[in-house]
Amino acid sequence: MEQSSTEHEPTDQSNIGQSNIGQSNTGQSNIERSVAEQPVAGQPSSSSGGKTGVGRRICYALGNLGQATFYNALSTYFVVYVTSAMFAGVDKALATRLIGIITGLIVIIRIAEIFIDPLLGNLIDNTTTRFGRFRPWQVIGGCTSAVLLALVYTGLFGLVNVSETWFIILFVVVFITLDVLYSLRDISYWGMIPALSEDSHERSVYTALGSFTGSIGYNGITVVVIPIVSYFSYLFTGSHAESQSGWTAFGVIVALLGIITALTVAFGTRENDSALRAKAEKNGNPLQAFAALAHNDQLLWVALSYLLYAIANVATTGVLLYLFKFVLGQPAAFSIAGVIPIITGLIAAPLYPVLNRFIPRRYLYIAGMAFMIAGYVMFIVGAQNLTMVIVALVLFYIPGTFIQMTAILSLTDSIEYGQLKTGRRNEAVTLSVRPMLDKIAGAFSNGIVGFIAVAAGMVGTATAADMTAENIRTFKMFAFYTPLALIVASLLVFVFTVKIDEKMHARIVEELEAKLAGDDGDADGVGGVAGRDGAAGRDGADGI
Repeated sequence: MEQSSTEHEPTDQSNIGQSNIGQSNTGQSNIERSVAEQPVAGQPSSSSGGKTGVGRRICYALGNLGQATFYNALSTYFVVYVTSAMFAGVDKALATRLIGIITGLIVIIRIAEIFIDPLLGNLIDNTTTRFGRFRPWQVIGGCTSAVLLALVYTGLFGLVNVSETWFIILFVVVFITLDVLYSLRDISYWGMIPALSEDSHERSVYTALGSFTGSIGYNGITVVVIPIVSYFSYLFTGSHAESQSGWTAFGVIVALLGIITALTVAFGTRENDSALRAKAEKNGNPLQAFAALAHNDQLLWVALSYLLYAIANVATTGVLLYLFKFVLGQPAAFSIAGVIPIITGLIAAPLYPVLNRFIPRRYLYIAGMAFMIAGYVMFIVGAQNLTMVIVALVLFYIPGTFIQMTAILSLTDSIEYGQLKTGRRNEAVTLSVRPMLDKIAGAFSNGIVGFIAVAAGMVGTATAADMTAENIRTFKMFAFYTPLALIVASLLVFVFTVKIDEKMHARIVEELEAKLAGDDGDADGVGGVAGRDGAAGRDGADGI
């Protein structure tokens, strides 16, 4: 197998708990030193010590600025474009039919993507180039998907006016290709974190930076989309009304940002060719990769806890408009529900790694869940009072970043845990789990929101004045009580089953390094940490 030519970047374990195996007075273990001194096959040896430079952190962070902008343009505003401008010059009856077909196809494609993501992760995991495993997909997925995004925002250059059939066929092909290529970029971006550093705290820095710029990109596009479309519509048509030219310009701008930020990640970061990565068993085919994941109990427990949280989160956020419109009777105040998450996200993302230096992420997660529970209680008792709803929104949104980042980091650290148990290092497949869970939760959200609206009588021309006490109780039951139960279940799963944390991960890394360095005679034995802390020592011993 050809090895990547990227340089070896040892990490600093001084900020997280470590076992005292072979610990020297300098704070670096003999195991770490012995591994660091061994050059990776095909690579020049590098000195131990030193962290990833600030420049590389910035380049990595910029990647999600364009990626999150791209995602919102694709998942939210493309549908707005389809329903408002794509078929503006087409017969109204035909336009209505085409809008139904296109939006239906988009939903089907996005649901199908749930099952494709792990396969794409396996493809990335089996990539071997001199540029690394992940960076090539930033170029291929990032640049090509950006070009295709600009293409669909042109309405396929008005092909519908030539042939309705060919338009639909070509749209399906282009959109599926676009969606797959974007997923390759997304999975390789988050999957790159364990390749950038083996240190849990350093990983939290990368995750925080990506989340911070992602919040700016995702929410920022909401601020600028109408000004951009209106400006370019006026520039090309002389009217401020939304037009095809305005949306095309919007698509081109998002595409250019996507290309620039993808290239920034590809050429501004370096993957770490540590012994843990270089000496891991080959990832194998998708079935072998999935079998390895099935043996990773920590990955599965984290995934279950996060899925329960994600379903609760989207179920509540999806009906907040109904809360303001039908329960409070103040739809004009709904913008508050958009401002609060922007502010809390921009504050919480950079704050997380700072707090994580002093507070283990386990307790940050538990504290975040406690905030959410308090928020739900406030929703339940004060749903008809705007002040109490605002307080509830703050309590609800503050911990979101902490919970999501803890889940990402726990999934990331479960990579080494799985490697210790099975010998396989499934980086991209493992980190494709979270996007897959988000998509599952999103699919649930569509059904949940529709069910709540119908069950509570919040449909058609109904207003707040039409709501009865029974309608309000029904709304609360499914918008607040049921998600609250899911949040409590998520917390219980995390507290009682998730064992992977900074200290356990550090011990796992030391044990893996010891095995790879030939030091297999430690008292714990191979798979000792996995067996001791993960309740699966047999798999650890058999799998390595």
